Amino acid sequence: MKKPHVRKEAIALGYDQHSDSAPKVMAKGKGIIAENILSKAKEHHIPIQEDKSLVSLLGNLDIQESIPEELYNAVAEVFAFVYRVDKNSSNRK
Repeated sequence: MKKPHVRKEAIALGYDQHSDSAPKVMAKGKGIIAENILSKAKEHHIPIQEDKSLVSLLGNLDIQESIPEELYNAVAEVFAFVYRVDKNSSNRK
């Protein structure tokens, strides 16, 4: 049985500790837009974490919208993942 085609979806988060009170949605998209977001992330060596349920929740936010407080823990896990990946890659240099 053939698996149904699922459109890719991607959300890019950003956080500036000097100007932001919480992380923000920097980009989001489905299909070709999601592919472009993922391609740019790879091109710039930005770690990618796959979490369909978090993408679903964040997909309801607008670009430049801050993450709501109820998603802080989930988003903190993403930033912890990015920190670990960055730390591991700098240790290899």
